[in-house]
Formats: sequence, structure tokens, C-alpha cells
Amino acid sequence: MKYLFSIISIFLIPFAYSQENTSVTGIITHKTTPIEKVTIEIIGTSYSTETDSQGIYVFQNIPKGDYKLQVSTSGYKTQRKSFSIKTQELIQLDFQLQLDENELNEVVVSGTLKAVKRLESAVPVEVYSPVFFKKNPTPSIYEALQNVNGVRPQLNCGVCNTGDIHINGLEGPYTSVMIDGMPIVSSLSTVYGLSGIPNSLVERIEIVKGPASSLYGSEAVGGLINIITKNPVKAPLFSVDLFTTSWLETNADLGVKFNAGQKATSLLGLNYYNYNQTIDNDNDGFTDVTAQNRISVFNKWNFQREENRLFTFAVRGMYEDRWGGDVRWEKKYRGGDEIYGESIYTKRGELLGSYQLPTTEKLMLSFSGTMHFQDSRYGTTSYIANQKIGFLQLSWDKKIGKNDLLAGIASRYTYYDDNTPSTAVSNENNPEKTWLPGIFLQDEIAFSEKHKLLLGLRYDYNSIHGNILTPRFAYKLKIDENNILRFNAGTGFRVVNLFTEDHAALTGSREVIIANNLDPEKSINANLNYIKKIYFPNGTFLGIETTAFYTRFSNKIVSDYVTDPNKIIYNNIDGYALSQGISCNTDINFTNGLKFILGATYMDVSNVENGIKTRPYLTENFTGTWSVSYKINTINLSIDYTGNVYSPMKLPLLSDTDPRNPNSPWYSLQNIQFTYSGWKNFELYGGIKNLLNFTPKRNNPFLISRIEDPFDKNVQYDTNGKVLVTPDNPYGLTFDTTYVYGPNQGIRGFFGLRYNIY
Repeated sequence: MKYLFSIISIFLIPFAYSQENTSVTGIITHKTTPIEKVTIEIIGTSYSTETDSQGIYVFQNIPKGDYKLQVSTSGYKTQRKSFSIKTQELIQLDFQLQLDENELNEVVVSGTLKAVKRLESAVPVEVYSPVFFKKNPTPSIYEALQNVNGVRPQLNCGVCNTGDIHINGLEGPYTSVMIDGMPIVSSLSTVYGLSGIPNSLVERIEIVKGPASSLYGSEAVGGLINIITKNPVKAPLFSVDLFTTSWLETNADLGVKFNAGQKATSLLGLNYYNYNQTIDNDNDGFTDVTAQNRISVFNKWNFQREENRLFTFAVRGMYEDRWGGDVRWEKKYRGGDEIYGESIYTKRGELLGSYQLPTTEKLMLSFSGTMHFQDSRYGTTSYIANQKIGFLQLSWDKKIGKNDLLAGIASRYTYYDDNTPSTAVSNENNPEKTWLPGIFLQDEIAFSEKHKLLLGLRYDYNSIHGNILTPRFAYKLKIDENNILRFNAGTGFRVVNLFTEDHAALTGSREVIIANNLDPEKSINANLNYIKKIYFPNGTFLGIETTAFYTRFSNKIVSDYVTDPNKIIYNNIDGYALSQGISCNTDINFTNGLKFILGATYMDVSNVENGIKTRPYLTENFTGTWSVSYKINTINLSIDYTGNVYSPMKLPLLSDTDPRNPNSPWYSLQNIQFTYSGWKNFELYGGIKNLLNFTPKRNNPFLISRIEDPFDKNVQYDTNGKVLVTPDNPYGLTFDTTYVYGPNQGIRGFFGLRYNIY
């Protein structure tokens, strides 16, 4: 009926205005759907209006002349059309808008725990859609984040290829990784859980750089990565995405949507990743990349309820078997000292959901639960761990005048057990059981359209460490529609898990030493964010977002590799630590289809003890990212050129005689992809990864030390425990896998296809 009404309205308009001066009218749609409240203005005049519920707009009594009409609304690309008025007539100008991937006004939830347009949020949130990640297809979220400015996936083990996510130079444990706002990726699961999250589940990824502790708890010290999963209602009926590489890495994503009755919609997803090659291009006798066999099953449900109340829940199961090490290794050598290998079995289950209570007030009950089991062998070192996390939160959302209130109570239970001394008391097993109940309150005050203030406070009680208070402050100044300034500040509190802190504690042959009872870390964090939007007369869009950030830590836990090459000594820093710098993101959209996404971050990260300032290991001063895209519409071909560049990092050496470079070089990982979309519902894509064929072995005699003696059977020590230089150990080293800073895969091709039915 609405389309019939639109057609009738268009036909009636000429009669309504036939006796007046020239009128301009039209319909604004996206595909076949009318869009209401679209702003239409005649540039250089005072003529401005909005579309009605049927997507129709009308201007009347326009004098003769040459004009340019501009159509704009959040989430869609701005369009312009020129027209001339010479006589009294009716001019019809229809527009079919396209979604704008780089528009700065997406709806986000991570900054304030409630849906709000990004430009209206007092907290700066970066948003990345699947379109962004498809420019360089990867099998997991961990790898996909490599092209996000200021975010760097860091490999921490040269054999098993585990890693974490660095934000603005801060190590992975300072970043809280969540799925749909639920804290289900932490401690043990940060090491292997990240690589098990497939891109096919993702609706978008929201990143908050800076304090988020007042809403998300004490782990969100340096930042927050919130993975928003797909809404079954909006998902395609059937989807498949398959790709493989010249290294025979194979990734398959399948998705099926179905209705269960009239009020329930479900999305069932399957991800399978397999890489079982034994490749040793650097000829050191060890695998360049771990072999992996991983399967993940995901099922999400949405239910229709009265008054559009929310009820959704999802479950996911993941199993992974990975190994790396001596190319001669087989499973029969697992845990033995004959042939060195690192073998990890991971089982993981997740449940998460949200239920809006049937009350007049907006009350939301959120819940999640995870089970994570790991059975590992790092040479002869056995690491078997079990972690369970339960989370329950009730939040109240209320708007009173200028105050937009959010309050809630939450409780989190963490069970952690492993076979190391960290969970043993008097030689008896003593699993760590931590309760973390909390309460939070947030008030976002809109003094006017230009000024918005956010005040937040959270109180948690940690059953081991006691009271935790984390305040938060944010201010937004909307100078005008195209200039926005934000200031955010807050505090953080973080409890340490050694396995998460430094995976090297279990690999190689170093002994873990805890010098004292480790105190929780505390931080103060602030950042200043400025967004500038520029619309050029020819339709080109330029968006610039600049952020200055500052974080100061007390009680920071540091790992000492230098005092004893056979030990990793952990202790609280006797001083403080700093992370400060500036980052800039730039989006440029040209009307010819050329698109640039550019990012650069300069940071100064340091530990300060006794007035002496030192830079931590594996921390760069500068990182840059880019994505250049262009579509040749005549042949339905898209070209994406993506990449990043990193400045040198300080690397952990074993001794003064270690011949490896103490710093990494400047290095860049670059990729190119070609996508053909000329067939209905199909996309074919292919390209080359690591165009420059960079690997960390460059300018180094070796990466892993003493690979010929991985169990240190032939290492000799002096009376002080220092490794002696001998004819078969000319550098005086032990077996060590911690010298790693980037992926060890060189240039490789890839090819894939996508198929979707809506």
C-alpha cells in the first residue's frame, strides 16, 4: 500500500502546484524502501526540507536559475544533482541512496552500553564492519585486526604461534575482549580463544581506546574490543565463504537462517579451518607456522515479543588441535624429550544472551557463561588448565529530562585451575575461585545540542583483592555538525594471570619466578578526541579523527628476562609506567568510487624506575595502516590494497653474546585483492598476501635459539648458573622461542568465493 500511495502522491503533485512557480519533487529510497527524514537542500539557498514517511520531498515557488540539490542522511552516502529552472514546470529528481561504509554516524553501543549514534556518543567509538575486513580475508578475528590503526596482533611464541592484541602499545591483558558486551574472553582464553572466533559471526567490531572500566569492569584498563555478532533477522537465508591459500590453508564459513514458528528466528553458523602442512622455508628444522585443525559451531536466536522487547541468546562451541616444532614431530612424541614439539588441544563452550523484562521500566537482564579447557605440552612441560566464567547483569535505562541514566548490578564468577604451582598450596591443588559483584551508575547529561557530559562510577568487590572503585568522566562539545570534540578520563584496576601475561612462561626452558606477592595494577587514563567532516562541492567526503591519549600505571607487573637467562622473574614495578601518544584516522571517499582509509599512531610507552626510563619489549613507537579501494563498475571488479608498517621494537635477547638483532627492523605487511561481483549472489576473490615477502628471519642468523638441543641436554653452566660458551654452544645460549615479533609466513596467494541468498 505504501508504494501505491507514493505513486498516487507523485501524480497528484503536478495538480497541486500547477498554478505556482516551478516545483521540485521526488522520492528517496534505498533499494526499494523509502527513507524518511532525509535532509534535502538546495545548495547556496535557504531551501531545505525532509522526506516524509513515504520518502517524498517537495520544494515549491523556486525562481528561475541553475541549482544543485544535495541529499544527505546518516548511514548513507551523500548525493548531489544539478538542475535548471527556465519555465514554470514540475521537476522530478529521485534518489536511490547507498549505504556509506565510512560515514561517522553508525549506531554503537560499546561506549555507553546503550544504542546511540556514534556522533552523538560522548565516548569515542571506532566501528569496523565486515566490509572492512573482507578487504583482506582472514580465518579469525585475531588476524583480521592487523589493519586497524593502533591495534596490533602480537605473536608471543615462535613455535605455537599464540598471541594477543596490543592497543596503543599496551599488551593484550590490558584490553578487554567481549562478545555482544559479555566478558567471555579473558585470562586463559585470551591466548587461544581469540584465534577461534570466525569472521563469519561478526556484524561489526566496536573498539574503545581508553578507559571503559566504569561500565565493563576492571579488565578494561587500556581499551575494549566488543565483537557484535550477527542479528539472525538481518542475516541472509544462506551464506557460504570459502577460501584457500598457496600454503593450503583452508577456511570455510557456512550460515543458514530459518524461522521456528512466527516469533523466532535462528542463525546457524559453522566455521572450519585447516592447515596441516609442515613448511620450513627458513630451513631451521622447525615449522614456520603451526598446523591447526579448528571447528566452531554457532547458533543465535531472536524472539519477537510484545512492544518490541528484546530476547536473544546464542551458543558457540569450538575445538582446536594445533602443533608446532621440529618438522619430524608426530603425536607419539607428545610430552616426551626425544623430538621437540608444542601441542595444544582446546575445547571451548559459550552461552550469552539478553532478556528485556516485561515491565514499564526498561530493565535488561544480560547473562553469559563460558567453559574453556586446555591440554598442552610445551616440550616436556605439561600445562593443563580449566577455566569457567559466569556473568549476570541487570541494567536499568531511564531518561529523565536532560539526564539519560543507566544503572546496574552485576556479578561475575571465575574458576581457574591448572597443574602449575600458581594454583597449589602446600603441594595440594587449590583452584582459584573469584567472585566479583559490582554496581555501576552512569548519567549522560545533555545540557544543549552542543554540550554533553557523562559521569560514571563503578564499585566492584573482588573476593581476593577487596574493594575496587573506578570513576569515569566524559565531555562532548559539538562545535557544529562537522566538528566534534571529546574528552574522556577514568581509572582502571587489573588482576594478573601469569599465563595471560607472558606465554613464554611455559615455552622454552625458562623457570618462572615470582619475586613477591604481586599487587593488582592500577591506572589513570585520559584521551582527547577530535572529529572533522568535510564535504566538498563535487561530492567528495573527507573524515578525520585524531586522538591524543595518556595512561599512567602504578604497580605494573613487569617480566625480567635479563637477570637470569634461565628464568622469567615477575615483580611489581618500583615506580610507574606510561603509555602516551597520538593517533589519526582518515577516510576519503571520492565520487568516482576511489576510497582511502588511512591511519597512523605515534606512541611513547615506557617503564620508569628510580628515575630511569626504559622501553618495554615488543613495543613499537609508530604504526601505520592503509586501505585503498576502487571499483571498476563496467566490469564489476573491485581492487583492495591493504597494508601496515611498524617501527623497530626492542626484542628479548638471552645474553650479550646473542647474535640476533636487539631490535626489529622497520617492516611492512602488504596485500592486494581483486573481487569480481558480476554474477548474481556470487563473489569471486583472489590476491596476494605479504607482497614484500617479509619474514622476521631477515638479517638474523636464527629466530629460535639452540634448535639442535631443545631440551638443553648439552648446555653447561658455571657455578652462578650462567651458560658457558662451549664449542657446540658458541654463543652461550639455551633453547628459547621468545624472539618473535611478526608472522613467519612469506608471500602467498589466495583464492575464494562467497555466495549469499537473501
